[in-house]
Amino acid sequence: MRKLIRCLSLALLLIHTAAQAQLTERTIEEIKTESMARAQRGAYPLGGLDPKDVGQALSLIQTRDRDEWANGFSQVAQSYMAQGSKAASPQEAAAAYKKAWRLYYFAQWPVPNSPGKQVAYDNAVKAYLKYSEAMNPPMEVINIPFEGKTITGYLRFPANTSAGQKVPMILAISGLDSRKETVADSYEQILSQGVGFFAVDSPGTGQAPVKVSATAERMFTKVLDYLVAHPRVDAKRIVASGVSFGGYWASKLAITEKDRLLGSVAQSPPVDEFFSEKFLREGTLGNREYLFDLAPAFINVFEGANSIEDLARLMPAMSLKAQNLLAKPTTPMLVVTGVKDTQVPISDIELLMRSGDVPKEAWINPLGGHLGREAKGWTDPVIFSKVIIPWELRLIAQSR
Repeated sequence: MRKLIRCLSLALLLIHTAAQAQLTERTIEEIKTESMARAQRGAYPLGGLDPKDVGQALSLIQTRDRDEWANGFSQVAQSYMAQGSKAASPQEAAAAYKKAWRLYYFAQWPVPNSPGKQVAYDNAVKAYLKYSEAMNPPMEVINIPFEGKTITGYLRFPANTSAGQKVPMILAISGLDSRKETVADSYEQILSQGVGFFAVDSPGTGQAPVKVSATAERMFTKVLDYLVAHPRVDAKRIVASGVSFGGYWASKLAITEKDRLLGSVAQSPPVDEFFSEKFLREGTLGNREYLFDLAPAFINVFEGANSIEDLARLMPAMSLKAQNLLAKPTTPMLVVTGVKDTQVPISDIELLMRSGDVPKEAWINPLGGHLGREAKGWTDPVIFSKVIIPWELRLIAQSR
């Protein structure tokens, strides 16, 4: 009887904790206020959006209904698509399509988990492909056969590479709510340094052929097969790079694909504690560093998940510690995070840094949150251009 009472008390405590966490989710008015504040300072996930466009879209949204959210931002995006179709030059069209892409992307944010958000995501891809038509050097859409489906990625090589020249390559992996389009946009700057990139959606997101599971990294193995065999890719100088949940895959690949990767960059990678039920209920539910709907986003990307209870059951198997991988050899790594990150516990970063057989480098911002970012100063683009890309370039240069 006492055991039953203890179990019941524990169950009630978990329900109470979950309810408290869920109550911390922002209301629609709080979301609108925070969205405008982030747009005005260029903060994620509104980087690159014009605050005027954001204000116009938000004026069309009155509730947290997902389709209403998608419709508000899609209406503003549609005006830029119209501008692009009537533009006087390819450059003018590209500028309009880029704005449309960013708005459609935010219309489906954080994940396309409603009919309206799915339409917005499809339109975001279409707008990005229209924008890409003016890219120089050009972008190639690659479709790799995979288990009866297709892995779709974006491949770009630097300009002015000679015939037969082998090019170092970044395998750029998106996160939970970023997409291959956003990481491709971030890595465009590396092209001028003689390095190419292949951008791909992480499992469960975008156009990825599989959802998140303990074996979903097999899709990246197939991508590496493609890159290693490509006549223009330097197979000995491929670096994986993952953002947020993409950092989990970059960390895992640093172990499982050690022999085919020159190095790996992981930004705020979940490793172990993150996948515990305790952290799910106390750290993920209602997280306010995240704009809104962090837990629903994870439900959307996990194979077999339809509820928080499903996540609590499925997530522990994702732990790299539980998979007995952390003691194995790794490729050189750069791990990036912030001490104030509430989305991924700092204990996961410490565990990763202590593991493996190769010294790792870390960039840890004592004032930074998720990915090491700050509201001002160390923003996502600054971290990319001043921390991540320079590390990758040094690693590639040292391998000659």
